[in-house]
Amino acid sequence: MVTGELKSKIDNLWEIFWTGGLTNPLDVIEQMTYLMFIRDLDDADNVRAKEAAMLGLPHKSIFAGEIQIGDRKIDGSQLKWSTFHDFPAAKMYSTMQEWVFPFIKNLHGDKESAYSKYMGDAIFKVPTPLMLDKIVTTMDAIYEQMEQIKSADTRGDVYEYLLSKLATAGVNGQFRTPRHIIRMMVEMMNPKANEIICDPACGTSGFLVAASEYLRDRKKQEVLFDRQNKEHYMNHMFHGYDMDRTMLRIGAMNMMTHGVENPYIEYRDSLSDQNTDKEKYSLILANPPFKGSLDYDIVSADLLKVCKTKKTELLFLALFIRMLKIGGRCACIVPDGVLFGSSTAHKAIRKALVEENRLEAVISMPSGVFKPYAGVSTAILIFTKTGHGGTDKVWFYDMKADGFSLDDKRTETKENDIPDIIERFRNLDKETDRKRTDQSFFVPKEEIAENGYDLSINKYKEIEYVPVEYPSTQEIMTELHEIEMKIGEEMQALEELLGLN
Repeated sequence: MVTGELKSKIDNLWEIFWTGGLTNPLDVIEQMTYLMFIRDLDDADNVRAKEAAMLGLPHKSIFAGEIQIGDRKIDGSQLKWSTFHDFPAAKMYSTMQEWVFPFIKNLHGDKESAYSKYMGDAIFKVPTPLMLDKIVTTMDAIYEQMEQIKSADTRGDVYEYLLSKLATAGVNGQFRTPRHIIRMMVEMMNPKANEIICDPACGTSGFLVAASEYLRDRKKQEVLFDRQNKEHYMNHMFHGYDMDRTMLRIGAMNMMTHGVENPYIEYRDSLSDQNTDKEKYSLILANPPFKGSLDYDIVSADLLKVCKTKKTELLFLALFIRMLKIGGRCACIVPDGVLFGSSTAHKAIRKALVEENRLEAVISMPSGVFKPYAGVSTAILIFTKTGHGGTDKVWFYDMKADGFSLDDKRTETKENDIPDIIERFRNLDKETDRKRTDQSFFVPKEEIAENGYDLSINKYKEIEYVPVEYPSTQEIMTELHEIEMKIGEEMQALEELLGLN
């Protein structure tokens, strides 16, 4: 979470844009994103150079030698943030406008790549050299503060805080997924080097970035030091779709900054006939829009066969099943209503998960997880597509704390169930003897079917009532009389002290 001095610096940066004449929040976010990307390119290039030196591998910097920009050749080092941030304001402004921006727009050689598609129409909108100078100085201070915090998630948190300024939620109920929840879901799914990963409602690519970081950190040898696996990781592993071009642009830059050269990030209405993907992906990670209501005419016909509804959260579940390969896995966030809704469509999608696939886990999350953007209660569903059933028993976990207070402030706390959730999920064989009064337990498929495929944890959780013994009325009255007498004695002593007697 972004708090204190860092939050103040980001607010100050926002204020610089605002007072400088850029008042559209989307424009501000885009310009900030470009500048963060330009700075991150310099940092990432330095990191890769160090890694290559340590491993004895060749490395060619993207800033090496002379770089052709239009009809001129420029010394590549002039395009580095660490070089031009010391220039006088006027020179910095002309460097950014004439050299750096054209450079990042044409950075990716493949004109069909996600990056090229969404950077092609990028425009540098900072109006004056003085304003750019202020922005660069403030951003340097922000990065310095981030460096001091030394949390792997700080950059993501800064991004999320910036995005939170756009709106609390979009028209279809989209809102940002907290980084620690994304990371928990990725850890539970434990992606492999040969995965084909998709988020059909990707936004800024939070899930795809987290999956790429997990593979780089946990399976570096297997992913990056195997030629075939590395080529797959860079060009074929990550797929994201969204209907917001600004988010797609941010998502493409986010992935590239995190070392994925060519993610497949596409403009697409995932629920329409425009999306023809079937049995294509081995892993889906998503937090699809809630509370959206669509016109039947634009929804893919084969999704309506699974559950005829206008509710986006149900249609996305049907979509995930369709898009997964046999044996493919999904971890997705759903609003609580999906778990117990009584409509025909609600029951149909839950029945499909339980009877036609293998539903593995339902993790109930407290309503404060998405604050301050939304107070909706949510759950995580984890399932494997089998096409022929396979659900034997479903593991339920009642998350009570996620490491942050559950109010609008979301301050860090010691109470955190996330490490326990990951540990228990990875060792489900040890969960079989747990009672329904515990924080996690199994429920057999037959019982779920008997309850109309209700997946809410409260349907199955047992609460242990501990009898409390209270003193008798006579004892309470005696105690009150004693207190009354004591008050009388003390009042009399006080009156004597004050000479009122």
